[in-house]
Amino acid sequence: MKEIIVYTSNYCGYCGAAKQWLQNNELDFTEINLDEGNEREKFMKKYPYLRTSPQIFCDGENIGGFTDLIEEDPNDLR
Repeated sequence: MKEIIVYTSNYCGYCGAAKQWLQNNELDFTEINLDEGNEREKFMKKYPYLRTSPQIFCDGENIGGFTDLIEEDPNDLR
């Protein structure tokens, strides 16, 4: 299975929706909350051009946010 990483923020409705979509499609993922510790700082250094959350990555490739995610075929993310 491909590695899916979801960068989220607290109180973000789209972040919750993205996680729910992944769960509903039985896709395993790792969540990194940008509001915890220095995660936001690390994220901004690595991806200075990404300013919104959630940000979803599949095998290191940025898919985008929630609306980009739901346009994906879940089978392509397996």
